[in-house]
Amino acid sequence: MSTNRYLARGFAVAVAAGAVVLAGGGVASAHVTANVTEPAKKGGYSKITFRVPNEDNTQGTIKLTLVFPKDTPLTGARPKPVPGWTSEVKKVALDKPVKGSHGAEIKEAIDTITWTAQPGTRINPGEFQEFDVSAGPLPDTDQLVIPAIQTYDGAKGDVKWDAPPTTGAEPEHPAPVVKLVAAGTGEDAHGSAGTQADVKPAATDTNTEAASAGTDNTARWLGGIGLVVGALGLGLGLGATLRAKRVSAAARGGEQA
Repeated sequence: MSTNRYLARGFAVAVAAGAVVLAGGGVASAHVTANVTEPAKKGGYSKITFRVPNEDNTQGTIKLTLVFPKDTPLTGARPKPVPGWTSEVKKVALDKPVKGSHGAEIKEAIDTITWTAQPGTRINPGEFQEFDVSAGPLPDTDQLVIPAIQTYDGAKGDVKWDAPPTTGAEPEHPAPVVKLVAAGTGEDAHGSAGTQADVKPAATDTNTEAASAGTDNTARWLGGIGLVVGALGLGLGLGATLRAKRVSAAARGGEQA
């Protein structure tokens, strides 16, 4: 078998293996997840994005319900409007009141947040939708486990993503999880930076002109060097041509003699 055939077979095997890996990753990731763009801090506020992929090939998703834990209560949450969907926030009375960020006693916490698709709207097969929640103050816990219920418009009905995280293999229906970190220093109660040292001053016109001038000078120097190198190359080429002609003429003269 030729080398080309060996290469073709190896390429085909690599493509097939890659397809298997991609297919496996798609299956593993087709569940409701919770994501934050910045570290979610205990006692702070954060925007949590719940990504809902439609993992059925024939049915559409028409409802999402988030069920918040009662042992680590979340006392405040506001859903962001999603075109074509209505949202509802339900609260529940706490067995034991908790202190708010300003010391006030809070007796209620978030129970559920539900998004319901309006007629003609759904998450189609092969698509996903994202639902944002502004949440806080976040509880004093290392992770916030938020079970989700995904409702389809066909016989599949409700799919519960409620399995808590484990140290081993990922469960079949894992619940969305938000990792929380300790609150840092130099931040306000809403978790945003409060110092001016982190803000870099914008470049002034003088700095911009100086940078532009430096760039122009560099370009001129590089252009001059290029011309010199080109001239040297041309001179060397002409010299080599003249030497070749002389050798050729000398050779013809020797033959005629």
